[in-house]
Amino acid sequence: MWTGDDLQRLVRRELAEYRLIVVSNRQPYAFRIENGQLVGEMPPGGLTAAIDPLMRACGGTWIAQSGGEADLTAMDADGRVAVPLGSPAYNLRLLNLTEAENNGYYYGFSNEGLWPLCHIAYTEPVFDAQNYETYKAVNRKFANLVVDEIGDQPAIVLVQDYHLALLPRYIRQVCEDVIIGQFWHIPWPNPDILRICPWQEEILDGMLGNDLLGFHLAGDCHNFLDCVQRNLDAQVEPQFGLVDYQNDMTLVRPFPISIDFDGLDAEARSPEVESEMARLTQEFGLDHGRILGLGIDRQDYTKGIPHRLRAVERFLEKWPEYQGRLVFLQAGATSRTNIDSYMQLTIDIESTVNRINERFGDGNWQPIAYWPTSFPSATFSALRRLASFCAESSLHDGMNLVAKEYVASRVDEDGVLILSAFAGASQELSSSIIINPYATEQFADAIHQALTMSDEERRLRMRHMRSIVQENNIYNWAGRIMMNLMQASTPDHARLPTAQAI
Repeated sequence: MWTGDDLQRLVRRELAEYRLIVVSNRQPYAFRIENGQLVGEMPPGGLTAAIDPLMRACGGTWIAQSGGEADLTAMDADGRVAVPLGSPAYNLRLLNLTEAENNGYYYGFSNEGLWPLCHIAYTEPVFDAQNYETYKAVNRKFANLVVDEIGDQPAIVLVQDYHLALLPRYIRQVCEDVIIGQFWHIPWPNPDILRICPWQEEILDGMLGNDLLGFHLAGDCHNFLDCVQRNLDAQVEPQFGLVDYQNDMTLVRPFPISIDFDGLDAEARSPEVESEMARLTQEFGLDHGRILGLGIDRQDYTKGIPHRLRAVERFLEKWPEYQGRLVFLQAGATSRTNIDSYMQLTIDIESTVNRINERFGDGNWQPIAYWPTSFPSATFSALRRLASFCAESSLHDGMNLVAKEYVASRVDEDGVLILSAFAGASQELSSSIIINPYATEQFADAIHQALTMSDEERRLRMRHMRSIVQENNIYNWAGRIMMNLMQASTPDHARLPTAQAI
């Protein structure tokens, strides 16, 4: 099992001569002014937890978009701030974008175009030419910062996600010898879907600027290779995940992302979480025989939240003895609310919650509790420990880390995970109850199965899932990427005996 210390040792041993540069849209530290003092906190999430130890080990630079007014106080004239504050180990370099740039690059092409294109959730992608021009211009701005940071040193650049699809090619055009890897955090569509995008060849060309390109699943890798084969003049070896394009090689590999299992396990055992559990037990009436079900999601149409609520409704219809007993909490903040499809989703969720509560609820009990905001991590940890089941009903999801977080928090080895077959996590967490979120009847039956499962079966399933998530943790993910990146950067790596079939 990998740890943060293992990652640091790997970097110091193998990458000492390289300058490490990470590029992402979101910054790893969020700054705010508190009592007149600048405070910087690492937001929750696996990506920062995995890459921060790498950066601390080698003292590189993390480039990201500036996220707030406090950033202006934190950074110098070149946009740099040494992090963590108080004990700096590496530089964070922030890129300021105008509102128009952010609207076109982030909300426009990234999240109205690429996001729905890559998720089979039947939301039509919007491809606006001006948004794409802005996307290209912002990717160029990121590239300029990367090139400036590289200077004349040997460097490794790690690019994160779909906001920066063109960045690897832009860097490669200036720095031919730099080692570039990219992880794509969302699914990749098949060629018939990708052709909807008017600039599919440019997107593929940009991503083939990488030495290593990572996706969550082997299926995503195969889809990408099929798209390259159909659209570009490239030599593709699908069985080995290799692309020879314009005399450069790209290694395409699956790396299922994960979580900091030990960190979440430790938090779930903490006095703070125990205290929060006591408070929530009273709030939901769990000390009076009520049962808590849980869904935690950022509000996104890919998460299948209305489908989940309809399944709870059908469950209460089929098993009325649970009326007055089951409380299903749907928690998670709204997001991207300036995009019409997201605003409509929030309206649909609120309407469904109100309808179900009006239908079944009374003065003493409401079947659906709806918390559309963010909460401290201790609250989420306590909810995961208290919930008899957690339902994650993604219509299409690269991985779904909430499912793994639920498993990691169940230090009592109890609880049942209900998981969509269309979430990447279902390929690892086979001891969950796998459901089709579109099949409301099946989904309702899964809730009943979760609540009537024997103690022995619940614990057997949870122990199995906990062992998988603990072994395949976030540090394992990052370590495998770094080792494959070293292989991908080797001359003629296509012919290395270590090349493996996907």
